[in-house]
Amino acid sequence: MRAFLFGLLMLVGACATAPTPAPDASGDSLDAIARDYVALILEIGEREPGYVDAYYGPAEWQEAAKANPRTVPQLIQGAATLTDRLNAVPTRGAAPVVIQRRKYLLAHVSAAAARLRMLSGEKLSFADEAEALFGIRPELLPLSAYDPILAEIDALIPGPGSLTDRVTAFKSHYVIPRDRLQPVMDAAIAECRRRTVRHIDLPANERFTLSFVGDKPWSGYNYYLGEAASRIEINADFPIYTERAIDLGCHEGYPGHHVYNALLEKTFVRDRDWVEMSVYPLFSPMSFVAEGSANYGIDLAFPGDEATAFERDVLFPLAGLDPSTAEKKAQLGALQRRLARAEYTIADDWLSGRVGREETIARLSKYGLADPAKAAQRLRFIDTYRSYIINYGLGRDVVQAWVERQGPNRWDGMETLLSSQILPVDLLP
Repeated sequence: MRAFLFGLLMLVGACATAPTPAPDASGDSLDAIARDYVALILEIGEREPGYVDAYYGPAEWQEAAKANPRTVPQLIQGAATLTDRLNAVPTRGAAPVVIQRRKYLLAHVSAAAARLRMLSGEKLSFADEAEALFGIRPELLPLSAYDPILAEIDALIPGPGSLTDRVTAFKSHYVIPRDRLQPVMDAAIAECRRRTVRHIDLPANERFTLSFVGDKPWSGYNYYLGEAASRIEINADFPIYTERAIDLGCHEGYPGHHVYNALLEKTFVRDRDWVEMSVYPLFSPMSFVAEGSANYGIDLAFPGDEATAFERDVLFPLAGLDPSTAEKKAQLGALQRRLARAEYTIADDWLSGRVGREETIARLSKYGLADPAKAAQRLRFIDTYRSYIINYGLGRDVVQAWVERQGPNRWDGMETLLSSQILPVDLLP
């Protein structure tokens, strides 16, 4: 099964053109359904600001959605009709890429329908919501499962005061001064790009702009503009540490969101005219792959101790910081990464109403090792994006496991993933 799937995915990522199934007896086809799927997503975006993360299809389609969006009940019916039409498209004798295309559209229409039900007032548990929107069900462990990791961090950063205070004080030595943010981020993104283009062919015109913003629930965001261009924004409200420059450069840029969107645009929209890929609904299986691959891309671009060495040798001097405890900082980062999924349990309790705001901030501070102000910002993110948070830690782990099963050249597996219609369920062993 695995060998068959890999062959299928290589076809998805590599073929410049692919056969389209003949219309069924009613004259319907995947191309026609894909066009109506784009209309559905754009109209949902008119009912929920931020739902459409990127769109680079015909401007008149977006104008039509703005001019006359259907109501939420009408959109729910529209999603049901699209599902029926997709199920009616014949696949007997169809090429694997066509079968995968239909499966991809079905999954994304299902996620859109779930989001519409949420907009109409339906309440889902954290795990049910995550599965409905992103196609993967997270495991929610008791917070006590993460206490041994806190004990390891306590031993690494000993001393008086709370563990959160000690970690905050230790990390304060690695905050990039505000007046040096631009050169440090420029150097980090340039290195992320240099390491990526050695392995992945990017469109010749790919480019991005970088700016620093504030008053956002997130730390960084990539706005993909189409034509291989992105606008990357970094939230400078809170301290940015040297390792975050690498994380953000890879995650938002190379080989993360910028590369993912550029490859999808080239592979599907430009080369095949598969219009469904011209729109990116934020609350969809697409985000599990996008966020997971963007986070795994950090480890892929900087394997082993290479990120620590780059920080020490390049970023610390640019930021005017002392590199003497860079290795200890890397140990701390690895331990904190193991705490990431504690946030799922915390979010589940908060969103269900079982735990109040102050206790939730205290929990985020304890298990995120962040001061209360930063923990409050993280709660703002959870309020805004809810179960979307599974896409980062769980997404990274699932993507990593899949890529490393594909063979010794991890970059080849990553490029296949980034230029495909692979779904989260396809990543599971």
